[in-house]
Amino acid sequence: MIRSFHSRCTLLFLLIIAGFSALALRLMDIQYFNRKCYQEAAKNFNTTKTYLPGGRGHILDCNDELIARSVTLAKLRVDRYALNNPELAAFAIAWDELSVEPGWANLTDQAKRHKLRPLVKKILRTEEEDFLIQKHLAYAIGHLAPALRLKREELRARIEKNPKSMWFVIERNMEEEIFDRVQSVIDDHKIQGFSIEKSARRRYASPELASHVVGYTIIKEITQGNYSYDKEVGAFGVEKALEPILAGKDGHRTSVTNARGLLITPEPSVTLPPRSGMNVQLTLDMEIQNIIQEELIAGIREHEAPRGCVIVMDPHTGGILGMANYPSFHLNTLDQIATNGINFATQMVYEPGSTFKAIAAAGALNEKLITPNTPIYCHNGFYKQGTLELKDHHPYGSLSAEWVVGKSSNIGIYKIASQLGMQRFYDYVRAFGFGAKTDVPLSGEVKGYFRETDNPTTFSSMTFGYAVNVTPLQVACAYSAIANGGKLLKPQLLQAVIANDGTPIDRMEPEVVRQVISADAASKLRQCMTSVVTKEGTAFQAAVPGYQVAGKTGTAQKYNVETKKYFKTRYTVSFAGMLPAKDPAFVCVVVIDDPQTTKVSRYGGTIAGPIFAKAAERIARHMHLTPTEPIPTSVANQ
Repeated sequence: MIRSFHSRCTLLFLLIIAGFSALALRLMDIQYFNRKCYQEAAKNFNTTKTYLPGGRGHILDCNDELIARSVTLAKLRVDRYALNNPELAAFAIAWDELSVEPGWANLTDQAKRHKLRPLVKKILRTEEEDFLIQKHLAYAIGHLAPALRLKREELRARIEKNPKSMWFVIERNMEEEIFDRVQSVIDDHKIQGFSIEKSARRRYASPELASHVVGYTIIKEITQGNYSYDKEVGAFGVEKALEPILAGKDGHRTSVTNARGLLITPEPSVTLPPRSGMNVQLTLDMEIQNIIQEELIAGIREHEAPRGCVIVMDPHTGGILGMANYPSFHLNTLDQIATNGINFATQMVYEPGSTFKAIAAAGALNEKLITPNTPIYCHNGFYKQGTLELKDHHPYGSLSAEWVVGKSSNIGIYKIASQLGMQRFYDYVRAFGFGAKTDVPLSGEVKGYFRETDNPTTFSSMTFGYAVNVTPLQVACAYSAIANGGKLLKPQLLQAVIANDGTPIDRMEPEVVRQVISADAASKLRQCMTSVVTKEGTAFQAAVPGYQVAGKTGTAQKYNVETKKYFKTRYTVSFAGMLPAKDPAFVCVVVIDDPQTTKVSRYGGTIAGPIFAKAAERIARHMHLTPTEPIPTSVANQ
């Protein structure tokens, strides 16, 4: 009996020792072996990290006119876990009671906590949990509704609209004045379960100008570990291309709570402030952009065309001064982005027609095979050699090389290109940048297409702008090379990177891709192209009073992909010009696709030429260019 009792006592004693030993081992595991792991777990459990997106840099034009900036907006979130926590509700109610006592505002945080603690315990002990939660909700609504400029009933309805959602938003896109007021109410009255999340939204000063160039941003959810937040990122145009410069560096604020979920004021060391992105200055001149956009839209409407574009470039830097596309879209609302989002200037190809004749003329002048005065026999409008047949729109006999360009003779330019030979002609086509992307900093650029072939019919077609696909920007770059002395430049949109204090950090220099033709050949080609803009040329209506214009018309029948033949009455018309002809200050390319008008003949000289003239006259005035020619009295008196 006694032995049995001792045995049971011994067993019980051993079990107690085993239990304490297990607890000791567990304590050693927590305190020593896996201390860091448990510290991190405890830290994460009581830590809330709020990410602070870095501000996005401004976009300016070349004259420091603001194009795009970001404004801070905020949304008000509800955390139903905190809203339904009776301890948090008791804390807010206790604060409300004590905060009206005399001298409360002068107490230290420690003294306030000392007075709050017993009152919170008393409230929890004497009040029902559901009553506490409802009382706190009414308290919160009473203070927040006026700050939000809402009726109490409306605010309550929003909160109770999602009874099963534990995290949800009840107010979006609050501007700074409102969200500052709401945050002050939450902080001053210790309202629980409501938090403000700030984010940036892009705003564009002239949202219908240069939409395809400036581009837009989207809100993207960024995930950092277990946390996620909204951030503005570039999605199109310059906004996307210059994202690494414009985007700021995100920061974060760490909030630590105690066992009851109450906020503990964070130490300064746990706040990492965000860093704003750099500002960028573009080569765009928004006044020029406005001019070409107005003239493009007017021309489109007058000639009943579905689409078109105008590009203005500085031929000495490669800077794009303006790029207008029609149809377009609104940057702030993104209305019609799905249908009008294609950038005609860089993302659509067309057969350029006679504007391409400048390539053969440039090559022949550069190789010294011709001069502007070299006679070219044009066979009175019809040329046949073997299976090759060529026609002109007028029966020309012998024309000088200059007037082959001025009259836009297909036969004449083919004979000039034939002196170059197929391979050298293709080499010049490639050297002028066709068949390759210009590398303009805009997404989605296409490279166009041309094929080196021994087929004489395809070769002849290419000499006058068929059997080749180009973009309007490629044409603008090629004509800029003719304007600047033969140098093909990479087109630029970024002019400078600017710090937030206005200090320029980096300025872009012109980037020469290659020397295509000599300065002498370029000068002679400009001389040839001045004949185009005369009464005897194909683009008299492209003349600009006070300036000698050099340019070239283009009229190409549109290709029917279904019948594999060209439409007889549908065209893409264009004009590529520059002024003043001797030392051009700018190049302007106008392309109008598929005009339906019956009021005028559908040619580059009758549709695109007048659009160029109206835009170029206004641009010259804006740039304060000194006239190089006498201005007719009738024009001067207008």
